[in-house]
Amino acid sequence: MFKDSEFLWRRLHSLLGIIPVGLFLTQHLVINHFATRGAESFNAATHFMESLPFLLFLEWFVIYIPLMFHAFYGIYIAFTAKNNVQRYGTFRNWMFVLQRFTGIFLVVFIAWHIFETRFQVAIGADEVNFNMMEDILANPFMLAFYIVGVISATFHLANGIWSFLVSWGFTQSPASQRIATYVTMVIFLALSVVGVQALLAFV
Repeated sequence: MFKDSEFLWRRLHSLLGIIPVGLFLTQHLVINHFATRGAESFNAATHFMESLPFLLFLEWFVIYIPLMFHAFYGIYIAFTAKNNVQRYGTFRNWMFVLQRFTGIFLVVFIAWHIFETRFQVAIGADEVNFNMMEDILANPFMLAFYIVGVISATFHLANGIWSFLVSWGFTQSPASQRIATYVTMVIFLALSVVGVQALLAFV
């Protein structure tokens, strides 16, 4: 019974990592990329997102609750997983370990990012805008922290897609898994470029 329930929890964890958390990350990076067109474009894009109807409902039930479940259950998986890197040293074992390390780091990074943006609005800041991000990233340490955070997030998503395809039975053969590796690496690189370009646009 315990193994059956754990199997279902892991399936839910995997699914939520793609939908909606992965989709939200992609959308968030695309919105941030408007910063490369200047402050007005970024502020217009963020204003549009913040003016969506039922925003509070969307934030909690499409973003925060799925994200918190994925994060906290992911921590449980990370600390109970058996890593085989020293014994086998294969590419996939390294991806397995990096998935756990980036997941733990992202819990810290996302919590800090929310504190610096959404929480500041909740306690009196006008809005999350270009000037806010410009002030945050003016600190070289914070810029480096955010770059590592974005790359960790894009890797975690891309590698998570590979794991999702395997665990849900979409890629069972070695050939299909190899193709999925190439595709997810392209996703990782593309989203990383979008995310880092957006960060540098604030500097």
